[in-house]
Amino acid sequence: MRLNTAIVTGGATGIGRAVALEFARRGVNIAFNYIDLPGRDIPEQALLTETALRAFGVSVYSERCDVRNLEAVERFVERAKAELGGVHYLVNNAGITRDAALWRLGSKQWREVLDTNLTGAFHCTQAVARLFRVQRMGKIVNVASIQAFHPSFGVVAFAASKAALIGLTRATAAELGPAGVNVNAVAPGYVRTEALESLPADVVDRAKHNSVLGRLAEPEDVGNVVVFLCSPEARHITGQVIFVDGGLSIV
Repeated sequence: MRLNTAIVTGGATGIGRAVALEFARRGVNIAFNYIDLPGRDIPEQALLTETALRAFGVSVYSERCDVRNLEAVERFVERAKAELGGVHYLVNNAGITRDAALWRLGSKQWREVLDTNLTGAFHCTQAVARLFRVQRMGKIVNVASIQAFHPSFGVVAFAASKAALIGLTRATAAELGPAGVNVNAVAPGYVRTEALESLPADVVDRAKHNSVLGRLAEPEDVGNVVVFLCSPEARHITGQVIFVDGGLSIV
């Protein structure tokens, strides 16, 4: 990859951080956003991530930005473009979950998940689409989930948001394809991130057992596929969903 710029939403931790680091290893400048979350030291993690990225010799821009706020997203994209000399890749990774049985899920929880995971991705996609159409190139990768296809109990809002994100991926690929823009999605299974620690041990053990490869994914496993989809080698792939689940989707 030549020296370009990638925007990675939710890039301070987890999968987003792994994606940003893999881009940086290949000499790509990074812009990432984050928000404060109760009980988590996200700003501190963002500083650590920024330091790790700069160690690769790339330029980095990060700031608080809630993807649910369209005006904030547009400002973030414009500042990233100005600071880093352009925008060439977008990874819609920011997401949350509010797990609860269908009959116990509140409307506020439902809206929080859909507004972040789906509308947030739409906001970011819309903001970069204007740039990508002018420059006649760009890559967008949306981080979906195996839950969109094989949902577990209690993830109705999360599963619905990720299934809709796949619909957004395909529709966006059709609209932006004539401008030379590729849009794809990855669907991870269970990944060793902080979010996994909140799951019951039996759920995690079952996921590992059911994996054809007999293991859980590391964040880097997802990051490598995301960066591949942004590479010249993937120039003729668009509108697709790549499973990164260790084979969970085939059992």
